[in-house]
Amino acid sequence: KKSARVVGDVLGKYHPHGDASVYDAMVRLAQDFSLRYPLVEGQGNFGNIDGDNAAAYRYTEARLTRTALLLMQGLDEGTVDFLPTYNGEEQEPEIFPGLFPNLLANGSSGIAVGMATNIPSHNVAEVLDATLELIATRTPSTRG
Repeated sequence: KKSARVVGDVLGKYHPHGDASVYDAMVRLAQDFSLRYPLVEGQGNFGNIDGDNAAAYRYTEARLTRTALLLMQGLDEGTVDFLPTYNGEEQEPEIFPGLFPNLLANGSSGIAVGMATNIPSHNVAEVLDATLELIATRTPSTRG
């Protein structure tokens, strides 16, 4: 889809706070140098590691990656609760079912009022191995 259409849909249905913040977030989600596992597949100029900006959203197109679809898999099966959007015209999931461990795999960094975080990205296979170890032993160890 045209990025302009995606930005417009997000503004109209879910986040009425300016097109720049929506498009900037979508651009970041498409950059393989920003995320270990990108959630958006971008077509066109989505910027580069040297700091060059992405093209205007009227010139780019985007779609979700398989990874992003794993985050949303199960939404239509009643696995999570939905809440009304800001104007009550739409419904949005309270959380994503998350068949992909996005927070650990892609990490996160940011600053908010009174707090900050910096979680590094991890190899998803190692995250899953660690999860299985935790389930199996209940007392995992870093010592071989």
